[in-house]
Amino acid sequence: MTPYVAVCGAGEASATLARDAEAVGRGLAEGGAILVCGGLGGVMEAACRGARSAGGTTIGLLPGSDRRAGNEWLTVSLPTGMGELRNGLIVRACDALVALGGGPGTLSEIALALKIGRPVVGLGTWSLAREGEAAVELLDRVEDPAAAVTRALALATGSV
Repeated sequence: MTPYVAVCGAGEASATLARDAEAVGRGLAEGGAILVCGGLGGVMEAACRGARSAGGTTIGLLPGSDRRAGNEWLTVSLPTGMGELRNGLIVRACDALVALGGGPGTLSEIALALKIGRPVVGLGTWSLAREGEAAVELLDRVEDPAAAVTRALALATGSV
């Protein structure tokens, strides 16, 4: 069965973060995964660009009601009209999630994925800690895009 891997991150990305997201997208497509994301700019756009450059399929679950708002690298642009609530749809649609950097929206996707038992691979993203306690390692942390791809594909296909 084809793995669906979500790539989550901020709608604005530094050149370094965009490069990493593009490499992740490319690697996921080369590994046969379908990329799911929020469909907008920044990390999402870079990941889609990478996936499409490798002949992959990209699905964007857009927050608004206009499919034209999606980035140019989407294969499928699905307007939800749900705003940030569409993050739950992204998480439900995937077999594994890769979080790159990110703001509060990315944090919500990480939390939702953990809540429903979807594996999360983190590259330069959030650390989670309760007040007065050390960080809790709930994410599968990796150091580079290639490791993110390898781990996400393994988790998405159950080959770990």
